[in-house]
Amino acid sequence: MSSHELGKAIIYDWIRKNITAGGSCLDVGACDGVWGRHLRDHFATLDAVEAYEPNVDRHRLTELYDDVCVEDVRGLSYGCYNLVIFGDVLEHMSTEEARDVLDYAEERAKTIIVALPYRYKQGAIYGNPYEVHVQDDLTRENIKERYPELKELLTFPDYGYYVWRADE
Repeated sequence: MSSHELGKAIIYDWIRKNITAGGSCLDVGACDGVWGRHLRDHFATLDAVEAYEPNVDRHRLTELYDDVCVEDVRGLSYGCYNLVIFGDVLEHMSTEEARDVLDYAEERAKTIIVALPYRYKQGAIYGNPYEVHVQDDLTRENIKERYPELKELLTFPDYGYYVWRADE
């Protein structure tokens, strides 16, 4: 399933204004490559992580990204990036797993963007077991409790974008 489109144009603009052009970006949970399509021209290096292998061919991810790693981000080792994007990813794992994934990214990124749906139940889609929402109870309030380092960037009644910056 693709990432929620609500507010994406505003976030693309924020990235272009706040993340130096020509750097590096890692799109975790690339799925249909929406972040790659819109940010390809801004980054010298644009890599992706996609856990569900059929998405790589279905959405031509190797044409959008410099490197595509087909692996579950939980436990994945990767290098440093100017920006790491978790677009509709953290809700697919337990709070503890998401904490571990964020903690790891905070050691390797200058900026992290997180996009999350609020109170959204979802099972496997198109045979993809990674689509199940484990944290289907997310709200603006409990995101602040579970992930206090994330600052609200843009929120809607059923969806939110959050940012973490190493220099703040």
